[in-house]
Amino acid sequence: MSEKNTGLMTSGNIYKKIALFAVPLLLGNFFQLMYNTIDSIVVGNYVGKTALAAVGASTPIINLLIAFFQGLATGAGVIVSRYYGARKIEEESKAIHSFLLFSILFGILLSLLGYVLSPMILRWMNTPADYYNDADGYLAVYFMGATFLTVYNAGTGILQAVGDSKNPLYFLIATSILNIFLDLLFVKIFGMGVVGAALATIISECISMLLVLALLLRVNKEYRVSLKKLKIDFSILKKIVEIGVPAGLQGMIVSVSNVIVMAYINQFGSAGVAGFSCSNKIDNFMGLPVNSLMLAVTTFCGQNLGAKEYDRVKKGVRASLVMSISIVVSLGILVFIFSDALMRIFTSDREVIEDGTAILRIMCPCYIFLCFHQMYSGALRASGRSTVPMITSILAFVVARQIYLAVAIPLMHDIKVIGIGYSFTWGLAAVLTGFYYFHSKWLQREENK
Repeated sequence: MSEKNTGLMTSGNIYKKIALFAVPLLLGNFFQLMYNTIDSIVVGNYVGKTALAAVGASTPIINLLIAFFQGLATGAGVIVSRYYGARKIEEESKAIHSFLLFSILFGILLSLLGYVLSPMILRWMNTPADYYNDADGYLAVYFMGATFLTVYNAGTGILQAVGDSKNPLYFLIATSILNIFLDLLFVKIFGMGVVGAALATIISECISMLLVLALLLRVNKEYRVSLKKLKIDFSILKKIVEIGVPAGLQGMIVSVSNVIVMAYINQFGSAGVAGFSCSNKIDNFMGLPVNSLMLAVTTFCGQNLGAKEYDRVKKGVRASLVMSISIVVSLGILVFIFSDALMRIFTSDREVIEDGTAILRIMCPCYIFLCFHQMYSGALRASGRSTVPMITSILAFVVARQIYLAVAIPLMHDIKVIGIGYSFTWGLAAVLTGFYYFHSKWLQREENK
């Protein structure tokens, strides 16, 4: 097979390889984010700020319960990309089929956990009564579609690991358009409120899953899926778990931290929650280039480590840093200037706009720290060292952030404290992860294996 057809990144111009792989990822992640963002826009404009707060309060709980699987999917992507780079076709096929079956079983478990735990977590967060029922209804419907989400993420991760970031993009564009139509239909026309927004999301995710599975079942390449081969190879699953569990635990623990943050934000009432929720949506879009390049550099490094192209690994990390920093500095300037206008997309409530704008303008100059943390983390995960970014992320995003908020909010009782806390802990994570990246000699140990 030619390099052009296989998606190999073990030769050729490094900037071009990473950029061509990252751009579809970026666009795909953009449309993925649009699912929940469109929910917020439609609900905020056609229902009200308490319904908007309900969707915002639901988001940390959704992230908490799906974070562990997303970490496991990272582990699967690393294993598949390394087998792919080393041209170990049989092992690659076993990894793909093992993780797909695992994703189905995990999705069923996630539906049950989401249904049982969501009301408990909402109460633990001290969710105000004026939007508790809406948040509970949104989550109950959303977790009905958990299996659609896990299988879709597993299939997309497999395609990305073998260098195909374009087809998942096409699927997301189509289903994001569908989601917009269904949101307007269920919320504006049928008057179903936040439940209608959640229903639109899970229907769209179901279609996304079916499209990805259809491609994997008929593609004429070595990563083709056969229903007869769907069984778990526990030796390969063990390798996936060894890499994926630290990433999953990191995601879960950081999500727990975000749930606690939401408990603090609930003190500022529905306007504060809605303002933070809207700023968080914009924050997620700001982080898209960083996260997309991180995923690209993980695949790039995984393939090149598998092919023993160690010099390309170092150059790939440097290239991803240059690209990510250039993008977030440019975007940060625009978001800082137009933050008020961006908030108006979600709502016309003046108090909500002021709270969200205040948080955004504090965070904008600090996205550069995320570039260093994420690029170094991506390379380390590709080498199997996913425990390191897990530890540095927990220390920064959980321990340091919670200590800061516990001290600062009672002293100041100002929602700007939230933005300062996020910015400070991004910088701390960059320092901790960068220290390990440069001083542990991890790549030299890879060369000596």
